[in-house]
Amino acid sequence: MSKYIFFTGGVASSLGKGIAASSLGRLLKARGVAVSSQKLDPYINVDAGTMNPYQHGEVFVTEDGAETDLDLGHYERFIDENLTRLHNVTTGQIYGAVIDKERRGDYLGATVQVIPHITNEIKNRIKRVAVASNAQVCVVEVGGTVGDIESLPFLEAIRQFKQDVGDENVMYIHLTLIPHLGAADELKTKPTQHSVRELRGIGISPDAIVCRTEYPLTPEIKQKIALFCDVKPNAVVQSRDAQSIYQVPLNLEAEGLAELACAKLGLGERQADLDEWRAMVRRIQRPKETVRVALVGKYVELKDAYISINEALYHAGVAHNAAVEVMRVDSEALEERGVEALQGASGILVAPGFGARGIKGKLAAIRYAREGGVPFLGICYGMQLACVEFARNVCGLDEAHTREVEPETPHPVIDFMENQRDLQTMGGTMRLGSYPCHVTPGTLAYRLYGQEEITERHRHRFEFNNQYRELFERHGMVISGQYLAANLVEMVELPAHPFFLGTQAHPEYKSRPTRPAPLYAGFMQACIEFAHRAEGKAEQAAERIGA
Repeated sequence: MSKYIFFTGGVASSLGKGIAASSLGRLLKARGVAVSSQKLDPYINVDAGTMNPYQHGEVFVTEDGAETDLDLGHYERFIDENLTRLHNVTTGQIYGAVIDKERRGDYLGATVQVIPHITNEIKNRIKRVAVASNAQVCVVEVGGTVGDIESLPFLEAIRQFKQDVGDENVMYIHLTLIPHLGAADELKTKPTQHSVRELRGIGISPDAIVCRTEYPLTPEIKQKIALFCDVKPNAVVQSRDAQSIYQVPLNLEAEGLAELACAKLGLGERQADLDEWRAMVRRIQRPKETVRVALVGKYVELKDAYISINEALYHAGVAHNAAVEVMRVDSEALEERGVEALQGASGILVAPGFGARGIKGKLAAIRYAREGGVPFLGICYGMQLACVEFARNVCGLDEAHTREVEPETPHPVIDFMENQRDLQTMGGTMRLGSYPCHVTPGTLAYRLYGQEEITERHRHRFEFNNQYRELFERHGMVISGQYLAANLVEMVELPAHPFFLGTQAHPEYKSRPTRPAPLYAGFMQACIEFAHRAEGKAEQAAERIGA
């Protein structure tokens, strides 16, 4: 029988439940435990695919094409397991499934209610993950904050789990905030006490409390929380702000959280193998150099909007013993102020996105990179706009565009797929999930991947128009990756450029802190080399002036 760890949150949102849950998953896997992770999201949307980044942050895409919460990206990066659509459950999915069953007559005339029908559906979704993943332990995060009305069915469902599978197979962990009041110079435990009381009022008594804090918790504070919240003192675990999210598992290991979990779930004493993880964190903490990369997009003020891209850049930096300083450049600001905002960057990454807003700024950044020999990586829309820029400024097609922005363009170098022209439903209808790609030998892409057949994940509706392929190749653009079964262009590059590559895919989704995505690793190497050349030129100029 699988065992279950349920993470809930209190006091405030955005405290890092996903990171804490991912970290515990990493610590258990380091002990040889087969782990899987799941996110229960209380919003009524069926998935995150149609939600605005301003409200929800990044949409993370799984191998099987599910558009999910960004926490699934953290789960995959920490436990190094590919997850599926089963691993993200929403209120919309639950109610949709229950209503479908009611319409079919599955409930045999019964009055359909939140208890037991909604809660049973939630529990079934949790158990399906355990069965499908064959996990010894499923780490399940409940989204939202205790006290939110929309979270109540999920909390009731996990409360019932103890009755269903036995107390020895369930652990509840509650994550709260311990605020510091500057005027009094005190850490306050009262918000945590109220949050746990709210949770216990629902019928769930936490087995451990993880306390987010800027300052270390004294033994006296831990004792106080333990007394008022009815847990053992060693089950009060501090999670202090860290330099890197990858430090968090080591911090929680030092606090003994994984040992608590093993004891509660009867997993026995297990030695953790964290050598590789510790070595990776040491490289993060002591880089040999710093490289600046410009991330050009229209949601740059939102930390969560490009989180997988950020992490993939950091992973690539770690592999090269380099700290990565991400310069977030607003593509709309580029339209107004020009490309001077890109100066000082050793590489330019044009981010994915949809629609016309900020497109002129992205095109300006691409041209700046192409003409200035600055390493360039275009992700999804970034690749498509690289083709638009190339068509206009190299191939002479002044009015070239993507049909997404200009439906009547005379030169739609980026166009709809045939099956995307007359869609009536937006959600879940793009090219989503993992697709094969044939990489052309002798190209930059082939040197980076080291093999001809690869797979990468996708999330887009438009494709390169093959009518312009011969023209592009004649002017020096190389098609270095193709989805042969559908004759679709997946990657393009410019051999005459130090590093200029665009991909329809999102290789950042498969990047891991100890195993960076090949395109990002190659891009980072090119950025470092560019920085070294720039430093060398500056030194030569200084020597000439001195002479």
